[in-house]
Order: sequence, then structure tokens, then C-alpha cells
Amino acid sequence: MSTTDVELDISGMTCASCATRIERKLNKLPGVEASVNYATEKARVRSSDVDTDRLIATVEAAGYGAAVPAPEVAVDDADADETRPLRDRLIISAALALPVAVLSMVPALQFEYWQWLALTLTAPVAVWGAWPFHRAAAINLRHGAATMDTLISLGVVAAFGWSLYALFFGGAGMPGMTMTFTLVGAPRSGGHEIYLEVAALVTVFILAGRYIEARAKRASSEAMRALLELGATDAAKLQDGVEVRVPVAQLVVGDTVVVRSGEKIPSDGLVVSGMSSVDASMLTGESMPVEVVEGSRVVGATVNVGGRLEVEITRVGADTELARMRRLMEEAQTGKAQVQRLADRVSGIFVPVVIVLAIAALVGWSLAGAPWELAFTAAVATLIIACPCALGLATPTALLVGTGRGSQLGILIRGPQVLEQTRTVDTIVLDKTGTVTTGRMSVTDVRPAPGVDRDALLAVAAAVESGSEHPVARAIVAASAPGSVESFQSHAGFGVQGVVDGAAVVAGRPSWLAEEWAVAMPADLPDGTVVAVARNGDYLGAIVVADTVKPSSSAAIARLRELGLEPILLTGDTESAARGVAAAVGVERVEAGVTPAGKLDAIRRLQADGRVVAMVGDGVNDAAALAAADLGIAMGGGTDAAIAASDITVVSGDPMVVVDAVRLSRRTLGIIKGNLFWAFAYNVAAIPLAMAALLNPLVAAAAMALSSVFVVTNSLRLRGFRPTVR
Repeated sequence: MSTTDVELDISGMTCASCATRIERKLNKLPGVEASVNYATEKARVRSSDVDTDRLIATVEAAGYGAAVPAPEVAVDDADADETRPLRDRLIISAALALPVAVLSMVPALQFEYWQWLALTLTAPVAVWGAWPFHRAAAINLRHGAATMDTLISLGVVAAFGWSLYALFFGGAGMPGMTMTFTLVGAPRSGGHEIYLEVAALVTVFILAGRYIEARAKRASSEAMRALLELGATDAAKLQDGVEVRVPVAQLVVGDTVVVRSGEKIPSDGLVVSGMSSVDASMLTGESMPVEVVEGSRVVGATVNVGGRLEVEITRVGADTELARMRRLMEEAQTGKAQVQRLADRVSGIFVPVVIVLAIAALVGWSLAGAPWELAFTAAVATLIIACPCALGLATPTALLVGTGRGSQLGILIRGPQVLEQTRTVDTIVLDKTGTVTTGRMSVTDVRPAPGVDRDALLAVAAAVESGSEHPVARAIVAASAPGSVESFQSHAGFGVQGVVDGAAVVAGRPSWLAEEWAVAMPADLPDGTVVAVARNGDYLGAIVVADTVKPSSSAAIARLRELGLEPILLTGDTESAARGVAAAVGVERVEAGVTPAGKLDAIRRLQADGRVVAMVGDGVNDAAALAAADLGIAMGGGTDAAIAASDITVVSGDPMVVVDAVRLSRRTLGIIKGNLFWAFAYNVAAIPLAMAALLNPLVAAAAMALSSVFVVTNSLRLRGFRPTVR
């Protein structure tokens, strides 16, 4: 029986428990294996005999929306920010709630009939501003579920509804009414108190948290967009021997295109004419350009850095290597276990318990013969004291301060879900090129022949290489002041020749000099990328060029070990190059020659062994592994695709800042946990007082404000975070 993979875009989810509910519904269908990702709002379904329409109907029956994704195109969507409506809702609600809070909390400003102005300002906040919570609570109620949205909605409705009762049927609407604060004492009716600031501020605080979360979720789609934009947009197609510029989307298998130096190869193909070097580092991670000749296969989005090539297109669209890379990363993101927010994890128990306690207070006082107003006051106070105002602040405030401090240090943390993994990470996988090393070629060793001066060797080599744009040539030119060269010729894949100070000079592969120019090569040539130099047929010496290790890499890896992380070097480069770098920085475990898909497999193997894995990389070839890792860290000097697929970005590209990123993330998570504990502690400690009618709803609101002040103050401690001493 054959199986098919179907991807669906899911809409209407408000928390991680929604994803779990949809996943559970889909998995109940026979022959269906489903995974729903709240962060990317996608479902990946593997089924044997269930059609797409039935899958969509199942999701819709659960109260959510589902659709087959539309084809993505690389467009400028700066004006299509889906978080803008939420941002506008937050700004308008905050502007209306601020004067309500000031009037309610400063008695000196409470003029005659001030309460009616407060009602006018609060009404749109409690109804329109809090509408996303009311709607989500109603959907959850229809399906017999309760989340934080339920408690938020109940708290806002209770505070606003009681205020309406007090204004229209109690004594709160009378002229000259002022707010009073009674902490504890004899039970009172509460008919003279209004709690409009509670309804307004709870809405604003929670909207602020949701906006921060929405911005973080939107960033997850940037990885796909970055990959779409990576490829070439047009190509020089040969038609009857004439070059015609056409969009890449119009290319078909069998077309022949011309690719000049500095241009991107438009699609996967086969070289039919020409010789050149191709920079494939964005896809393969290899620091050395790949030499291509007639018959060589080339990959779309790589860059031609040498001569003119004619390429016959062999794969287009979804069949290309770039498209396959995109699918790998998308699958990694969808399969990634997203950790629910800490507040949401406890809401499944906390919310129903609070609702039951509020009802118990109402029924209990009524059965005891107390006035109806007293019973309702106790119930409302119970709901309000438990309303998650501080819970809504616990994560966003710590995240704002922590990420703000991180940005000062060059550390960008995507969202709160990132932080939970940093505490449990025990393995850190590091890409070599651009992460541990600079990603730039430089001269690492000079071996002059007997009787030849080292500087003279470099000067001759730099002079003849000055006519080439090859990365190896640029590294040699950078190591010495180049002279002038005449009659320069480049032999793609082999080396260069020219006349320097009247002498014939050749530089390139030792085998090329020996076979083509009959230069006698010494037996003890060094390992690595070696450029041999000869003048008038005489061997002058050899120059070794390599990707250099970043100055702070060794110290950073030592610090990572101190944090309890085992480092592993993972690279697409050669075994010898990888071993040399590993030895220089103190890494014992190395996996070299790994393809992009191999990197993803390596991450999953480690996870299958029970490891919690962090991945540090900078290239497109790292993007899928970064997405699949429990914690993805991108170096800021890398590609947009890698940065977008990661959880944390280190702007400077300094490996030591990776250490600070882990430390700051762990510290921020600790603050969030502390905030959540005290936010619950304040509320839970006061619930018995509220149920006993010894705490009116206004004091409940004051307790919430006090817990909020504590949460904000505790979060501000993150401003004192200090980077690792270099």
C-alpha cells in the first residue's frame, strides 16, 4: 500500500495546545500519521488512503482552518506584515487603557463623573481589544477545552461586567464617587466599586505578549523566503547561437545557458563548454572553489568565479538541489518538537481549577444565606486574583530585557520557545567554514627551495597571481605587495602563467608544473592546498593556502565544555582540512565530507541517541540542520537562509559570543521561571482570601499589579548580564 505526504497550512491556532488537539484529531483517522507545528502553523500528514479533502474537513471540524499551501514566490512582502492588525489593536488598546489606569489609581485626579469617562474608554478595549481572547475562548468552549484564553476572557468579562453592574445598578455611578482600597475586613457588597482598569490593563498586557510571540513566529517563514531569493532571477539562454535574457522560471530541461564570471548558475546542469571555478560554499560549506570542466555537473545558485561556461539545464523548479534543500529545511522545522510556553503548560490545570473555585465561592456564599452581591463579589474577586496579568508579563518582559541586552552584545534571540532548550542542551555541533574558521583563504605556510628567499618567493608568486580573481590567488596577493605581470594567462583548474621582471613564471598545482612544464618537484611537499612556483623552469618553492581558524575559537570551545556541552566538528570539507582545524581548537570528534542532507542526518542521529543538540552554522548547507537541532545558532556573517532557520543569531560571528548566547539564554530562562513562580504565588496565596469575601476585586487588581511590578523588576536584573571575559 503506497503512502503520500501532504502538507497543510493551519489557521486559527492560539496556543501550543491547539496544535496538540489538531494532531490528535488527525491521528485518529485510519492510516494517518500527522505532526502539527504551532510555530510554523503547518501540518505534515502521511497517509495511506485518506484524501486531502477529508484531512481538511477533520481540521475544520475541530474548529480550525486548513488549506493546501499555495506556491511560494520570492516577492517583497514588506507591506504584507500579518502582525500589523495585532500591533494596531495593541497600540489603540494601550492608548485607551492608560488614562483609565491613571484615573483609577490616583484619587486626586478623580473628578466628578470620572467613572463614566473611564467606562467610555474601557468599553472598546474590553470588547474589541480583547476580541481575539473572547473568540478563542468560545472556540475552545465548543470543543470542551480551556486554555489561558479562557481565563483571560473570563477575567476581562467579569471585571467589565461587574463594573457595568456597579455603575448602572449599584452606587458607583453617583457623582463624586471615588475608588477605595480595602485590603481585608468585613465582607461588603462591592456594589460601589468598579474594576475598569483591571479589564483594560489585563487586555493590554496580554496583547503585548501575543504581539511579541506573533513577531517571533513570523520570523520562521523568513528561512523559506531566504532560500527562494538565493537563486538567480534570470539567465542568458542560447537560442540559435544568440544569447537572450529570460526569467529562470521559463527555463526547461535541455536549454543551454551562458554563465560568465561573477554570475550565479541559474539551475542544475551539465557543463557543455568552458572551464572555470565555481564557488559552491553556500550549498556545500567547502571553502575551496570547485574546478569544473566540460562534463562537470553544476548546481543552481552557486557562483561562477572563473571563466565563461555554457551549461545544459538538467533539472528545473522543484527538482533542483536548491528546492531539495528547501524541502529538507521545511521538513526539519515541521518535525521539530516545539516546547509549549510555560504558562500554557500549567493552564490546562490552573484554568479549570480557578473557574471551579469561583463557582464554589458563588454557590457557597449563596447557600450560606449571604446577600447575592456579596456572593458575586467573592466569585469575581476569585476570578480576577487568578487572572494571568503577571503571567502575561512573565515571559515577554524577561524576553524583552534579555533580548535587548543580547542585542547590545550582538546576540539575537528569536523567541521564548528558544530559551527552554538551552538549559538541557548537552551537545554542540559546529560547522567548520565561517563558524570555527574565517571562511577566507590566507597563506599559512611558505616553503622556499634551498637558496631562495622567502619574501622573494612570495613576491614572485603574488606578481603572477595578481592577474587572477581566484580566491587562492587573492590570498597570495594579500600576503605580499604584488609586482606587475605581463602576458598573463589563466588555466582554469590548474594555475597561471606570466612574465615577471622578464622571467617566465608559472604557479599552480604541483602536478601541473611537473607534467606540463617539466619542473622537478621535491618529494616533501606539504599537505593541504599547495601552490607551487617556478621561474624559467626552476622550482622556487611552495605556498600553502588554507582557511584560517578564528582567534577566539579555541577559547570558546573550552568555555562551551565548561558549560557542559560536548563539541563536535561537522563539515563538508575534506577530512585532512577538518582534522587540522579540530586539532587547532581542541575538538576531538570530527565528521568531514558531510553533505547538507548528511548534516541533517547527523543531527537526527544524535537526537535519537538521547542527545539535546545545539547546531552552530552559517551557510545554506547548514540551514536544514539548524532547523532540526534543538537549538540552532547562526553566525551573523552567514547567509540569510541560515540566519532565518536558526533560533539565535550571533551578529559578530565571534565564536566566543556563542558562549554568551548560551549563558544569556539560560539566565533569561531562569528569570522567566522565577517570574512564573511568583506570578502564581501572589495569585494562589490570595485566592482563599477572595473566596472568603475578605478581598474585594479592586484589591485583587492591586495584588495583580504588585505581582506585575515584581515580575518587571525581576526581569530588569538581566540588564546587568556581563559577557565572558576574553
